[in-house]
Amino acid sequence: MKTTITILGSGTCVPSLKRSSCSVLIEMAQEKLLLDSGPGTMHRLLQTGVEIFELTHICYSHFHPDHTGELVPLLFANKYPDACKRNRPLALFAGKGFNRFFSGLKSVYGEWIDLRPGMLTVTEIDGSRYFAKKFNTFQIETISVNHREESIAYKITPPNGLSVVYSGDTDYSDNLISLAQNADLLICESALPDDKKVPGHLSPSLAGRIATSAGVKKLVLTHLYPECDQVDIAAQCRKTYQGALIIAEDLMQITL
Repeated sequence: MKTTITILGSGTCVPSLKRSSCSVLIEMAQEKLLLDSGPGTMHRLLQTGVEIFELTHICYSHFHPDHTGELVPLLFANKYPDACKRNRPLALFAGKGFNRFFSGLKSVYGEWIDLRPGMLTVTEIDGSRYFAKKFNTFQIETISVNHREESIAYKITPPNGLSVVYSGDTDYSDNLISLAQNADLLICESALPDDKKVPGHLSPSLAGRIATSAGVKKLVLTHLYPECDQVDIAAQCRKTYQGALIIAEDLMQITL
């Protein structure tokens, strides 16, 4: 049973016609799961032929707008024009403080982001320790990473047993190495070239070091600021990683 991963947004907060903000779609069995939903996500979903009513889970790595910016529009769009098109609950997951974060959104938007009774669940994850939850056809695992207090990375294991790890935003992280051990695919942020690295984010060679330490089979570099398009970030990553390497582009698909 194949799993399809689509990079919906490979960019950052910087407006770009080439790269939307962060989002990844995982399609497996009857599930359609989003990792983050930055600005541009719904447009990219339409380009893949997926309707928002088909989404079953959204997992947020942290609360920055380039990762959560389309949560409110997505919920609002689930109400109109035909709310009964959603026939399964939408499950939201995120790290420490998500209940407060979501309550803040509700205080502003109120009923505009209320779905029908039973059609929305919200789960806050304590990122200070390892978390795992099994569903009928897949498993979610998380652990904290080094970006913000609520920042967590995700490991998704579909029915075929091939694992996908999503770093979210992070600096170098032993926790990420642990979560990604022997993963089939690591989708890892690589925000800026090696000589422009900033605290709280990875560079290509550091992402490569994490992938090598974890023994991942395939590495995708994403969350790319415009500076990454001006240099050979693949060559920088190759200093520390010799496995299969992909530089993310919007709407790129990977099958496991």
